Amino acid sequence: MFVSKHHYAVELAKYGNTVYFLNPPDKSVKERILVTPAATVPGLFIISHRLNFPYNIKFHAIGVFHWFMKQQVKRVLQAIGKPVDIVWSFDLGNLYPFKLFPKTALRIFHPVDEPLNKTAIDSAKGAQIIFSVTHEILEKYKSFGLPIQFINHGVSSIFLQQQEAPAANHAIGVGFSGNLLRPDIDRPVFLQIVQENPAIVFECWGSYQLKDANIGGGLDRETAAFIENLQACQNVVLHGAVAAEELARGYQRMDAFLICYDILKDQSSGTNYHKLMEYLASGKVIVSNNVTTYQGRPDLLQMTVERETNKNLPELFKKVIGNLSIYNSPALQSSRIDFANNNVYSHHVETIESCLNKWIDHR
Repeated sequence: MFVSKHHYAVELAKYGNTVYFLNPPDKSVKERILVTPAATVPGLFIISHRLNFPYNIKFHAIGVFHWFMKQQVKRVLQAIGKPVDIVWSFDLGNLYPFKLFPKTALRIFHPVDEPLNKTAIDSAKGAQIIFSVTHEILEKYKSFGLPIQFINHGVSSIFLQQQEAPAANHAIGVGFSGNLLRPDIDRPVFLQIVQENPAIVFECWGSYQLKDANIGGGLDRETAAFIENLQACQNVVLHGAVAAEELARGYQRMDAFLICYDILKDQSSGTNYHKLMEYLASGKVIVSNNVTTYQGRPDLLQMTVERETNKNLPELFKKVIGNLSIYNSPALQSSRIDFANNNVYSHHVETIESCLNKWIDHR
């Protein structure tokens, strides 16, 4: 499952840059450093590597860990074999601090997840400019005194290709994508919405088995019960994890989309979600828990007013689904698609380049 850092790496390579995507350490890698060309993206190289020292040192003596990691980064740079112009980090784990890289490189810090601890804050040390997908995240890094810029989540162009319209007289389809194993889904409200709307087909894309999950989640008793309840609902289709092309085709069949997270458990605290941009690209209405980034934009999102409870989400859902001709009017669909079009990754790369040029000119 691609997240922001993967999309940016691909987009930068498409622009003619040589991009090296540095993976976390992996003890299953046979060679110390392995640089592999990406199969389908010219100019993109994947760096896999294993450590010759215990990773657990990071949790007990971070300074010692970084001393060892400095030697590892030296080996990585030697394997690249050419000067590095930009270090663009999405790392909230302070795994690869900027101080390990050449000072001549431009250092960009780009957190797209909520920084939940000191380690995540410390990850910005040595950066020269910070971009992020929420104003709340940027606020946490203001003390660094660096230039900061809000850049919304991006969307891949494949989600903007109109491929498949809903069939005439079909059952209303509502889409949800995401890792169903994650505990931050508001499971009681999600099940309530599904069970109170038996005539609506809920299509869910994303991991619901541990073998398919690459971004967290576990199968404890409560999670297992949630998955079993979904599987028992005749109006729920669990597609599992699928390729982006299949996901985009599925979105085009939908009449509406659902976001249903408990922001008290949610890693992003209901500030922004990557999937929203993909939903918007379809043009169809989205019913959601409260999301701060989209406050004041009912043309883009129909969300609850309350921040810390979703008690009114089932009623809002029924209201929207009962008036789809209004919420999916041509004008509103165009507004959503236009918004997504303005947030494709290629546009974000151009915006970031413009921000960097202005910053460099004013240094």
